[in-house]
Amino acid sequence: MRRWEGRYGGGGRNKMAVAGKGAGAALVKPIFSRNLGEAKRRVRELYRAWYREVPNTVHLYQLDITVKQGRNKVREMFMKNAHVTDPRVIDMLVIKGKMELQETIHVWKQRTHIMRYFHETETPQPKDFLSKFYAGHNP
Repeated sequence: MRRWEGRYGGGGRNKMAVAGKGAGAALVKPIFSRNLGEAKRRVRELYRAWYREVPNTVHLYQLDITVKQGRNKVREMFMKNAHVTDPRVIDMLVIKGKMELQETIHVWKQRTHIMRYFHETETPQPKDFLSKFYAGHNP
């Protein structure tokens, strides 16, 4: 046995899927959560962390929004992915959410990065010529 096999999963073999065994049966290694219930628990923990961090973020970044608006945006961002049921996908979204939270807490983001989340809900700019003309935009 090579010295890296025990620690890193062994000799380059792919444990993610088993080729040639059964009719389409594949073993998929979980990222963190073993089942959907555990993944949902991780989502709730992340949601609570974001919910608790909103007042600090509004104060620290001197945002022109209220705490309630910030919490509503957090809820909206979480509800955007409420349809996801695969635990692996949920785990990846939780990992990304934790990274965003860490960047926000440690002030690795700037004010404009935070405010971009609030500009997503604005009405889109007109695309066709007449709509641009009526709105007063140059083509």
